[in-house]
Amino acid sequence: MAKSHEIKVARRDVQGQGASRRLRHEGVVPGIVYGGDREPVKVQFSHNEIWLAQFNDWFYSSIIDLNLDGTIHKVLLRDMQRHPYKQLIMHLDFQRVSENEVLHASVPLTFVNEDTSPAGKAADVLVTHELKEVAIACLPKDLPESIEVDLGALKAGDIIYLSGLKLPAGVEIPALKLGKGHDDAVVIAKVAGAEEEEASAE
Repeated sequence: MAKSHEIKVARRDVQGQGASRRLRHEGVVPGIVYGGDREPVKVQFSHNEIWLAQFNDWFYSSIIDLNLDGTIHKVLLRDMQRHPYKQLIMHLDFQRVSENEVLHASVPLTFVNEDTSPAGKAADVLVTHELKEVAIACLPKDLPESIEVDLGALKAGDIIYLSGLKLPAGVEIPALKLGKGHDDAVVIAKVAGAEEEEASAE
């Protein structure tokens, strides 16, 4: 189980666009926490803390402990609005999670041992990462921060599909239940020039 991360948050008593603008000028990000068996709560965050957190993968795919006046809300980030050109976060949406309910989330893929693989060491082989994240389903306690893809044995011509990923215990990929057409390629090791040769043959 991946560890959770705590972020302090305060209640937001003011509402409306004008109030939100004032908060942002004060270095505060407005947001909302919803879901579960509790009412939605309007909240506000320190912009500096959120700005630093958003550079980490865990901010997008891990359970976060929002500390609201000493009460912990276990949540997942569901939406983050950024300013179109300023280095400014405009609004955050977090959804509460229940320890007994399956949640759906997208987690990043971490590729390891590519450089030492037969394909990675071959000068005429191009290794492409077709996916950078994958949609999974699991209980909150089983949510991983990322899923590791070991490319140590990758050879020219190999394709790693979603069904070939080694998933942590308790984690599944819902798309695979929809049939072979949804078993997308994750990594492809193709000999350079193979596409041109195929096109010429056609």
